[in-house]
Amino acid sequence: MGKTTGFLEYERADEPYVAVEQRVKNYKEFTIPLEESKLKDQGARCMDCGIPFCHSGCPLGNLIPEFNDKVYKGRWKEAAQILHATNNFPEFTGRLCPAPCEEACVLGINEDPVSIENIEKNIVERAFEEGWITAHPPKTRTGKKVAVIGSGPAGLAAAQQLNRAGHHITVFERDAKVGGLLRYGIPDFKMEKHVIDRRLKVLEAEGITFKTNAEVGKSMSVETIKADFDAVVLCGGATVRRPIPVKGSHLKGVHQAMEFLKLNNQYVDGLIEFDKVISAKDKKVIVIGGGDTGSDCIGTSNRHGAESVINFEILSKPTEGRPANQPWPYWPMRLKTTSSHKEGVERFFSVSTKEFLGDKNGHLTGLKTVEVEWIFREGERPELKELPNTEKHWDCDMVLLALGFTGAEKTLAEQFGLEMDFRTNIKATTKDYATNVKGIFTAGDMRRGQSLIVWAISEGREAAYHVDSYLMGSSNLPQKDEGDLPRV
Repeated sequence: MGKTTGFLEYERADEPYVAVEQRVKNYKEFTIPLEESKLKDQGARCMDCGIPFCHSGCPLGNLIPEFNDKVYKGRWKEAAQILHATNNFPEFTGRLCPAPCEEACVLGINEDPVSIENIEKNIVERAFEEGWITAHPPKTRTGKKVAVIGSGPAGLAAAQQLNRAGHHITVFERDAKVGGLLRYGIPDFKMEKHVIDRRLKVLEAEGITFKTNAEVGKSMSVETIKADFDAVVLCGGATVRRPIPVKGSHLKGVHQAMEFLKLNNQYVDGLIEFDKVISAKDKKVIVIGGGDTGSDCIGTSNRHGAESVINFEILSKPTEGRPANQPWPYWPMRLKTTSSHKEGVERFFSVSTKEFLGDKNGHLTGLKTVEVEWIFREGERPELKELPNTEKHWDCDMVLLALGFTGAEKTLAEQFGLEMDFRTNIKATTKDYATNVKGIFTAGDMRRGQSLIVWAISEGREAAYHVDSYLMGSSNLPQKDEGDLPRV
C-alpha cells in the first residue's frame, strides 16, 4: 500500500496552525491544509506491512491502507468510497478522534506513524468540495418505524444505517439543534458547526426526520414512543456530570465544564448574547481535570480573555514516550499537549483539591490543594496518598470542573423499565445491543459509558444491524470489517 519505499523517503507532516495571537481572537478552526502533493506523500508513507494493525486500533475497522493508497495515487473519489464504507461521518472523526489507529500503526514502532487522521479529513473534505457526497434515499421502504433518541454521533450513525435498510427513522433531540455533544460540547475552534449542518442536509434528504426540543420522558411521553414505533434506539449519551465532593463546591464561580462550554457554543452560534455565557474575561481561572474537556475549557477561557489559566490533574504526569507497560500496538497513556495548552496555561500534576474558599457573599475567592502520589500494588486498586506539608492556597475567580461523566441519566431508563449496570449505564451487550425490554436497544456512551467519538459511531452502526435483524428477521447492513461501499 502506498509507495513501497515511501516511509523511507518522506517524513510525517501535520497541518500547521494559525499563530496563537491570531487564532485566540475568534472561534474558527485554525489548521492550515497541506498541499495536495504533500498529502500524496503522506499517503505514500503507508507501508506494505503485511498485517495492518491500524485496523485493530480503529473501533470502526476503517480500511486505512486502502484509502491511503488511493490518496497516494490521486484517486480521491475511490478513497472517499472506501472511507465511507465503514465510517458514516469521517468529517467528525477526522477532526475529533484521538486516532488510536495511529498508535497501532506498524511504522509507529520506531518512526512517526502515518498521519491517518489528517488524510481522512482531507478525503472527506475533497469529497464534499467535489460534490461526491449526495443523498441516496433507499429505493424501497419496509413500513417499519424506528425512534432514535439522541442525535450525537451514535444516534446519527444508527439513524443513517437504519434508513439505508428502508425503515422510517425519526431522531428525537432534546436541545434546539441536532448534534448532541458535537454541537454543544465541542468548541467551534475544534469543529465549526457548519460541518454538522452540511451532513444533516444529506441525512434529511435521505428521508430521516429530526425533531428538536423533544425530550422523551418529559416533553413527550415514553408511552407515545412505544405506541408509535416498532423499535427504539437509545443514544442519549453519558450525561451525568461527575461532581467534586469538596467543601465549598456550591460557591458562585464553581461551574461544571459542560455548562460553560454549552453556553459558549450557543453564543458562537448566535443563539444568546455574550452576557448570558459564563465569562472567563479578566478572571483567574483554574480548570480541574486534564482530559480533552479540560483542554477545551482552557482554549475557550483564553478566547474570553482570562487573566490567567491554571490546569490541575490528580494523576501523575505521564511520560512523553510510550510507557513500558503499554507496548505497541496498545493505546499508550502518554503526555498529551494540545493546541489549547500551547495557547497559554500552567499545568500541575498530582494535585488534589481539598477545599473551595469564598467570601461572605458566597463568591469564590480561591482554593486549597495538596500534592498526592499513587501507590501501585499488584492485584490491588491504586491507592491515592496525600503528601504531608504540601498544602497550598491558590487565588482564583472561576473554577471549571472537567471531571468527566458517571453514566446515563436514570429518568429515561426508569420510564422505559430498563435495567442499568453498576456504572449506571443502560444494560446491554455487544451481542445484540438489546435491553431487557423487547424492541428497545441502546448504543454509544449511554451503553458503554463515556468514550470516544469513533466508538460512538461504531456502536451506532452495530446496533443498527441488530435492530434491522430484529425487525426483519435478518439484515443486509454491514457489520464491522465487512463494509458496504455506499455511493458518494
